[in-house]
Amino acid sequence: MMRNSKQKNRGFTIIEMLLAMTITALLLTALAASINASMTNIKVNEGSFKTMNRARQVLSRMTAELRTADPNQVDVYEFHSDIDICTFDNAEGDEVGYFCWGLNDAFGFKKDTLYLAKDSKYYLLCEGVTDMSFTKGTYDNEGIEMVRNVQISM
Repeated sequence: MMRNSKQKNRGFTIIEMLLAMTITALLLTALAASINASMTNIKVNEGSFKTMNRARQVLSRMTAELRTADPNQVDVYEFHSDIDICTFDNAEGDEVGYFCWGLNDAFGFKKDTLYLAKDSKYYLLCEGVTDMSFTKGTYDNEGIEMVRNVQISM
């Protein structure tokens, strides 16, 4: 009985193992990069979501106050080419005003920020607002001009 001098070794060669480890390392690196990019996007989107949600809440508040305000008391004017102001007496009889500070940081106001003026105080409502406009138009049969449109740009 003669044995075959060439026995078949079962298993992987060192080259095959190195190749498999290299491919696995490349796949894990790609997976880690995609997870990192996803986490970065989540953080960016979360900030945008919070800002948009805050702006939505502010717009809802403004809309509710304008709907209950006396239409004869609503005044919209341009304080500066970058600042529109809307003032009125709200349902409680308090004089309030909304404005977006479009100028550079000055007088304690931050650029591109929406403020509420009430009781001689200023309240920061939302940052990242690049523009705000109020459009008045005839709303009812009596010819009273009311604010029909409030737009916030971010």
